[in-house]
Amino acid sequence: MTEPYKIIEVKESVFADNDREAARLRAQLKQDRTFLLNLMSSPGSGKTTTLLRTLETLKDELRIGVMEADIDSDVDAKTIADAGVKSIQLHTGGMCHLDAGMTEQGLKEIGTKNLDLVVLENVGNLVCPAEFDTGAVKNAMILSVPEGHDKPLKYPLIFTVCDALIINKIDVLPYFDFDMEKVVKYAHMRNPKLKIFPLSAKTGEGVDDWCGWLRKQVHEWND
Repeated sequence: MTEPYKIIEVKESVFADNDREAARLRAQLKQDRTFLLNLMSSPGSGKTTTLLRTLETLKDELRIGVMEADIDSDVDAKTIADAGVKSIQLHTGGMCHLDAGMTEQGLKEIGTKNLDLVVLENVGNLVCPAEFDTGAVKNAMILSVPEGHDKPLKYPLIFTVCDALIINKIDVLPYFDFDMEKVVKYAHMRNPKLKIFPLSAKTGEGVDDWCGWLRKQVHEWND
């Protein structure tokens, strides 16, 4: 018996359309010789502070732009601009993620042909941003020590889709029940190829290793 209505798998269709748009966007970035990094984390992980440390290390050798995504406010974009780096603010209209179409709008505004590296600081969330391919060349995430070492078990997708994991706030390790060996083990259970960088954005410890990896990725993409 035929039902008198249609059932539409909207989510699958949305993801398929987004994946095609993301692939097209990556091809354009390759043509423009611009590396797009999608940086994800939960709120309060130290994403903007880590980004500032990264910019401080790389801005004299790479032409960098930053796209700050938030539901509202322009606090982060102002912080980046005050550091002397080109930035724009993207408001998501209440949505907890960016997709490829939104990312492309931002790239058109910031311009890519004179930038070696664009960092998309995604909306603070460990779930929604991981579901959508933004068109980025690489995905990175930040997990801070106060969040706990069990997050790869609770939020598997974001660890699976990321190429690099920054473990931030290692300067406060003595004050939290955080097991570095366990978080590395759990993260590699989700993604054996995941590159892991323990660091402190506050003190600068470990930042050079992270920046070295990012520098290498940008040069390989742009060569």
